Amino acid sequence: MTDSTAKVLVFSDDRTVREQVRLALGRRVASDLPEIEVFEVATQGALLKTLDAGTDYALMIFDGNAQPSGGFGLAHQVKEEYADSAPIMLLVSREADAWLASWSRAEAVAPFPIDPLTMPVQAANLIRARLAQVG
Repeated sequence: MTDSTAKVLVFSDDRTVREQVRLALGRRVASDLPEIEVFEVATQGALLKTLDAGTDYALMIFDGNAQPSGGFGLAHQVKEEYADSAPIMLLVSREADAWLASWSRAEAVAPFPIDPLTMPVQAANLIRARLAQVG
């Protein structure tokens, strides 16, 4: 993360979901925040590899419906294995999945279909908190 960009990592096995997230977020989620730079991964291996590389993300967005490795389990794994990880927003299909998102320790939940009005607001709040935390 630099002063000029906030890095956002999007995990989904579905490229259309990744594209929808990218389009919903746009280039800047709020006027008081830096522009965002979106990085996409489609597999658990790619996700863990990028985290192992030590890239400082301002936000991670995981698809709860991803197959074969779902976003819920990966969010839980990331929170357990990576100290001081970026906040995670989980994309969920059903309201009933909120308890699973809580178990995964995700900081936010966003419903499918992706809402281009509310997702950037949620993302901005999480990015602000992360930037304040890391200074």
